[in-house]
Amino acid sequence: MHAFEANFDGLVGPTHHYAGLSFGNEASTRNQHHYSNPRLAAKQGLLKMKALADMGYVQGVIPPHERPNLPLLRQLGFSGSDEQALAQAARQTPHLLSAASSASAMWVANAATVSPSADSADDRVHFTVANLNNKFHRAQEAPQTAALLRAIFRSTAHFQVTEALPQVAMFGDEGAANHNRFGGEYGEPGVQLFVYGREEIASGLIPARYPARQTREASEAVARLNGLAPERTLFCQQNPQVIDQGVFHNDVIAVSNRQVLFCHQRAFLHQSGLLARLRAQVPGFTAIEVPEDRVSVSDAVKTYLFNSQLLSRPDGSMLLVLPEESRQHAGVWRYLGEMAESGGPIRELKVFDLRESMCNGGGPACLRLRVVLTEAERQAVNPAVLMNDALFAGLNGWVDRHYRDRLSQADLADPQLLREGREALDELTKLLDLGNVYPFQR
Repeated sequence: MHAFEANFDGLVGPTHHYAGLSFGNEASTRNQHHYSNPRLAAKQGLLKMKALADMGYVQGVIPPHERPNLPLLRQLGFSGSDEQALAQAARQTPHLLSAASSASAMWVANAATVSPSADSADDRVHFTVANLNNKFHRAQEAPQTAALLRAIFRSTAHFQVTEALPQVAMFGDEGAANHNRFGGEYGEPGVQLFVYGREEIASGLIPARYPARQTREASEAVARLNGLAPERTLFCQQNPQVIDQGVFHNDVIAVSNRQVLFCHQRAFLHQSGLLARLRAQVPGFTAIEVPEDRVSVSDAVKTYLFNSQLLSRPDGSMLLVLPEESRQHAGVWRYLGEMAESGGPIRELKVFDLRESMCNGGGPACLRLRVVLTEAERQAVNPAVLMNDALFAGLNGWVDRHYRDRLSQADLADPQLLREGREALDELTKLLDLGNVYPFQR
């Protein structure tokens, strides 16, 4: 059956700020306490979405979460009016207020793991929401993510949105950022590869400096929930040495599309064996391994070379969507130019300025959730979230009305910021035809 890949990008929220909340993500730590520009961040993301839509790719929008998360602050013991609870949190535990205000839900590659209908036992597209339990500021996202996905992928005849795994260390799940799908045509059954950092109940190599966030146990559970055939499902371990260099998710060191895997030569533990298995199971499989002597792991992390989008072009070749930081690094850009001219599958490079997201540790791949759809499934998606000229203009106007152009961690205690955010989201739910999906609307 004919199918295609759609990308649904997270829209940056009004409380986008730099607080260094994500230990193991070196960009997040490096830019802690710098001023952010939420308005620019949202507009940079919208420009990428619109550009890809104009190139013929199906492009959707996933809205931000409500922040600050007042129900979470109340769960932590801050009481009184909303203004009083914010003031207490800011005075007593500003780091908790920062976590409860994080706009990290914009990185929707961590929203869920998605399997297309061609691979699932019940012929539906499956979304298993990620619990993100390794980081407090992200562990709060799962219930709201599930509600938003159900407001976008409404048809239960075509889509299944499954709640997150239990919030315990054994089932640490970071979503599609640690998942790849290989095959020929999108509408044909594929081979799914789950990448984990550790096994909770088995001893083995693990990182020494930074946490391994994804567990094998979680990956196996997601594969079961998504109804995947065991004979077309592979599991492999990320190289713990690269996790210790800031590769907190697999999508910081590898990206795939159809038969192609573009990765660093040190991406996976026992990499040669993994590539042999993929060659055996995926007809036409091609691995592009970037050598360490051309691009070091450190430079890959700094430039987010692999946190890119690998997209199919009509002629069968592929386009690599990259952050501006990759172009600014002479060695990385030289390698990319040679690769694009080599006659291999990746023939075109397209660069976007995503500096606001990059400073918090998220590049092009972090900002998008990949969803393979048939035409019937696309018709069942909430049409109001699909990018076009009218939506682009509407969302830019919405950002201009509601977003600040400068935000610090101290600003999170401002009750006006909370009111601005709620007014913005209330308007957005109407613009995107979502219904009352936020707690403050109920």
